[in-house]
Amino acid sequence: MSLIEPKRSTASLEGRETVQVKVCGLTRVDEAVACARAGAHAVGCVFYAKSPRSVTAAAAREIRRALPPEVACVGVFVDEPFEGVMATASQAGLTAVQLHGNEPPEVVERLCREGLLVIKALFADRTPGLDEASKYSASAYLVECGRGVLPGGNAQDWDWSRVGPFAERCPLILAGGLTPENAAQAVSAAWPDAVDVSSGVEAGPGRKDIRKVEQFIVAVATAGARRRIFA
Repeated sequence: MSLIEPKRSTASLEGRETVQVKVCGLTRVDEAVACARAGAHAVGCVFYAKSPRSVTAAAAREIRRALPPEVACVGVFVDEPFEGVMATASQAGLTAVQLHGNEPPEVVERLCREGLLVIKALFADRTPGLDEASKYSASAYLVECGRGVLPGGNAQDWDWSRVGPFAERCPLILAGGLTPENAAQAVSAAWPDAVDVSSGVEAGPGRKDIRKVEQFIVAVATAGARRRIFA
């Protein structure tokens, strides 16, 4: 897994990184492999029992084993204690985790010390908010609005430009209501380093429509980013 690279000059498109794509909520090996072939830089496996996309550590391990080494497999957790995250990461062979609840800063710090790439979710409309980023020593931050029943984006788009100033300071993964149709608009509004999509490219909960995945990746492929988050 690569380290976060420094900001790049905005003076020219030459040499700028491409906005990276994480496709989240994978439940099947064949669909994860298809996402990687389509150009995804990372796939996400959800370890949250209330999610319709939840998987076991064994299922995630099969997905990770099938991916090419340059594609990250990210475990997504909600308010899981340090020991639980580490146990699942070990069982699934994960090198990257995403914390999508109200995890205390010390959990983030401890996971980073274990050599994991740690993504902390922040929210525009609830806590933990953007102004709380300094509490955490995360590798990168995923930001979405935070409305809805489930901890994730709940397929709701929002004013992505609200996170633009935050992206100037911190490694940003933009999420929340993204689709092939609005991905370019979202990237232009927030200029993130990566984007995260789940329900916007699905045929049903946990089942990806690979054609939509391909369209989504094409929609963001020409945009420039500041840093690489995933290898």
